[in-house]
Amino acid sequence: MLKFLGMKFNTKAIHGGQSLDPAYNAVMPPIYQTSTYAQTTPGGHKGYEYSRSKNPTRNALENAFASLENGKYGLAFGSGMAAIDAILKLLKPGDEVVSTADLYGGSYRLFTQIYQHFGIKFHFIDMANASNVAKYINTNTKLVWVETPTNPMLNIIDIKQIASITKKHKVLLVVDNTFATPYLQQPLQLGADIIMHSATKYLGGHSDVVMGALIVNDDTLAEQLYFIQKASGAICGPQDSFLVLRGIKTLHVRMQRHCENGKAVAEFLANHPKIEQVYWPGFSSHPNHQIAKSQMRDFGGMLSFSTKGNNYNESIKIVEKLKLFTLAESLGGVESLSGHPASMTHASIPKAEREKIGIVDSLIRLSVGIEDIDDLIEDLTQAIG
Repeated sequence: MLKFLGMKFNTKAIHGGQSLDPAYNAVMPPIYQTSTYAQTTPGGHKGYEYSRSKNPTRNALENAFASLENGKYGLAFGSGMAAIDAILKLLKPGDEVVSTADLYGGSYRLFTQIYQHFGIKFHFIDMANASNVAKYINTNTKLVWVETPTNPMLNIIDIKQIASITKKHKVLLVVDNTFATPYLQQPLQLGADIIMHSATKYLGGHSDVVMGALIVNDDTLAEQLYFIQKASGAICGPQDSFLVLRGIKTLHVRMQRHCENGKAVAEFLANHPKIEQVYWPGFSSHPNHQIAKSQMRDFGGMLSFSTKGNNYNESIKIVEKLKLFTLAESLGGVESLSGHPASMTHASIPKAEREKIGIVDSLIRLSVGIEDIDDLIEDLTQAIG
């Protein structure tokens, strides 16, 4: 396997954690479309026995995940939610979790409608001031859950400062790094214990696969998560593994364009007379902008905005009139997408709770793709009117 710790990111995206296939020296890892493996003696051949526990294509992807985040261990799952589910299986009844209040609706739904029924207690709090986290940690607290930038308000949370708190109290720190990607932000180096990605998004990058990823450094934690992965079986298949491996090879060049286009769209919307507010961490006025500058390489291709007077009907008209910005769930693909969080990605969060964190009914979320920026601005112009 190629040594990746000394490589620059752009090189790691292509070569990190990879080696030539031992069978025919294939440059790209082959798709090992097999459920089981012949054994010369009971106990497995080269560690491969059954593809739920280990598959060469998936292993190549897991090595790539670890390389990108400067971690020791990577794990691939059948979806981002399956990856989150594996983390929560580290807990037991009576344990408590402190989570940012502004987070993906699917994460909130899993926390409150499934694991809360198993005796796990969740505190959803404002983490804009990281010191606020310490107020909610007690002897039962086992995990702190962070998204940064958050979905969909693009709030920025100080990973390093929260890590100093979690380490003091011996609590696990998990960072959902989906919006930033390892190209923009590397939470393990800022003190996180576990990184989670919906690899469906930027890592895959082409809206053609559903997958989740975890990256860790700690040997014991990795062993626990690998056991959960094998025992619970929420793995991804070899074809999906191949697609995400291929996507990762262009992550750096895609993210550069996502960031360029995101900046241009954010500035266009901020100067539009029909737009009330734009949420994008690259603005100097954005809350915790300085923290974003310190822990991120750039500000990404995700942003949200609301219309003047928070007009719900006007926002619905905009997303329905957009042509290049496809109205669809998900994000992070090469194509631009638009969404209405209150009725789509965050509909599972009660309206009163949504509005507390700024997800008003007029809010529109954009995943700015890598198309020509002039075409994207023209599309927004005709849709907003």
